[in-house]
Order: sequence, then structure tokens, then C-alpha cells
Amino acid sequence: MSWAPSAPYNDLPLLPPSVEVETREVLKLTVEARSAMASLDQAVRRMTNPRVLLNAIPLLEAQASSEIENIVTTADDLFRFAQDEGAATNPATKETLNYRAALFEGVALIRARPLSANTAIDVCTVVKSREMDVRKLPGTFIGNPATREAIYTPPMGEKVIRGLLSNWERFVHGSGDLDPLVSMAIAHYQFEAIHPFEDGNGRTGRILNVLMLMEVGLIAEPILYLSRYIIQNKDEYYRLLLAVTEGGAWTDWVLFMVEGVRQTALSTVQKIDQIQALQLETLESIRAVTGGANADLLAVLFEQPYCRIANVVQRCRVSRPTATKWLNDLQDAGVLVDVRAGRERLFINTRFFQLLVRADSAPPIGEPRLF
Repeated sequence: MSWAPSAPYNDLPLLPPSVEVETREVLKLTVEARSAMASLDQAVRRMTNPRVLLNAIPLLEAQASSEIENIVTTADDLFRFAQDEGAATNPATKETLNYRAALFEGVALIRARPLSANTAIDVCTVVKSREMDVRKLPGTFIGNPATREAIYTPPMGEKVIRGLLSNWERFVHGSGDLDPLVSMAIAHYQFEAIHPFEDGNGRTGRILNVLMLMEVGLIAEPILYLSRYIIQNKDEYYRLLLAVTEGGAWTDWVLFMVEGVRQTALSTVQKIDQIQALQLETLESIRAVTGGANADLLAVLFEQPYCRIANVVQRCRVSRPTATKWLNDLQDAGVLVDVRAGRERLFINTRFFQLLVRADSAPPIGEPRLF
């Protein structure tokens, strides 16, 4: 078998890999990553309101995964328009919100039927906001845009691509001898190497990572913020993908992806601890403003960092004057900051917002990881 960067890789080897992937080092790291994911599961279970995380993490995942493809928007815009996507005017913000919608669509799909190539097509359709299918033309140019030198040319021909996707699908459901984290890493490489769509392959592939881990029960909800790890290590991500193609360097690739799961799970546990501490502080301010432990108001302030008066009226079942007074008093207490959005006032839980977007570092486990 030969591979050349400028030639369609129609001889992409089928899965599973023909070499031993679960080396001693890989297995050791999967144990650590599985332990981190168990800690994350426990942390989510102890949250009184898991929607705090479920609303935020998919949005941040959407931002990071889109940024990998040079679609850049701000977390501020994403949270501001999270409850009113139609009001967003920035194309990058709209496309990033599409990613979140595609993630949720994928979750709904795997809860109805097993993950498949059709799932990938449906997810990519939402990512791109137009009907997508396996490409029938050559793939997008992957290489140096200045010199037009190809780095990698994906397989070409609908029949070839569909055959490779069928093999990918069989591997996803028939790799029971491998740890699910290892399977996810292998399947992610293969999907990106197949590059089945004209556009949206990277974002679709990263959504499929989360769906695979959900389908095997390692996470119950899409709360693994793996794309932040990838964008923090973007050059290494692409280098290791290419190293598998060039020389079958599976071990380094799998270690990279499993370490990403480990770091991401532990940093999310840290974030949950910080959120809960901030909620306790905020609850004391709410007691002073409303005269009691108003759990509904606390939920409004943390389910989204941006809050409208109408949100409080609806959730807390109070009049608009009462809701306005509560929010003004919390602003005076330094808990909220208000901004104008047209004719509407938005109240921002700034400490919560800053906590969400801050990159926490996962504490090291075992020896340093070198890639």
C-alpha cells in the first residue's frame, strides 16, 4: 500500500488497525481517563440543577470546535443569543449556534437508534444548515493555501467513501475488545481521513466523539468539552492525525485523544466545584433581596449567564415590577451587571460568565504526558 499527499487515499486501511493499539502506556492512561470521567459523573449527579452545565458546556464546545475551523465568535455573543438564535446577525455566531443545534440533534438521534453513517449525515446537515450527503466530487483541498502543496487528499468516489463509512460504522459497534476511549480515538481518525462531506467534516467528527462516549454510557449528557483541549493543542492534533496516515503512528494519536478526555473531565469537575461555591454565595445575596432562599431565582441566574426580566417573571411566577426590583437590587449588590440590548435590559451574572469561559487546568496524574 502506498500513500501520496496529492493522490486520493482510496487505499485508506480498513478498521480495526492491523497493529497493537492498546499498549501498556495506552491502557494505563485509559484507566486514569475512565477514573476522571467517573469523577465527572459523580460531580454532575451532586448538582442540584444539572441544566446549569447542560446549557453552558455545549455552547462552549460549539465555540471551540468552530474556532478550530477558523469560525471565530465570542462567548459573549453566544450566550447573549443562546435563547434567541434568530436575533443573531453575525454569520460566525449563527454558524456556531448551528453546531450546538447539531450536537443536540445528534443526541436525540442516538437515543432513538444506534450511531451510524446516517447519523453523521444528519448532524452535518444541521452544522451546515443545508442538505448534506456523501460527496461525489473530490474533497476540499487540504494543504498549504499559499503554495497549493497538498498535505493530504481524502478518498474520492461515492462508492469508495460509502464503503469506508460502512467499515467505520461496523467498527464503532463491533470494537468491543477495545476500551471505548481507544475506539473513539481510532474512529475519529478514520472519519477525518475519510472526509466524507464537501464541508463540515471536522465539526461533525468532533460531535461524533461525544455521541460515541454517550452511546457506550461513559457520559449521560453532552458535557465533555473536548474541543477546548483540541484547540489548545491544534498543531499537535493535526500533526498526529497526519502521522497515523504517514506511518501508522496509532499509539501517539490514541494517547493524545485519551489524555484530552482525562484533562477535560477533570477540568469540568473543577468547574462544577467552582459553580457550586458561587451558587452558595449568590444564594446569600438572593436571601437578602427576596427574604428567602429563592431556588427559582437562583436557577434563572445560573441556567444562563444572561437573564431577562421576562425570565424571572415566568420562572418565579411574580409580577414584572417585583422581578425588576429583585434584579435591580442584585445589581446594586454587585451580583449582576445590566446592559441594553435594543429596548431590552439584559442582566449578566458576570462572575458566572467569567467562570464558564476561563480555561481551568486539570491536575496532573501520573507521569507527564509527552507527545
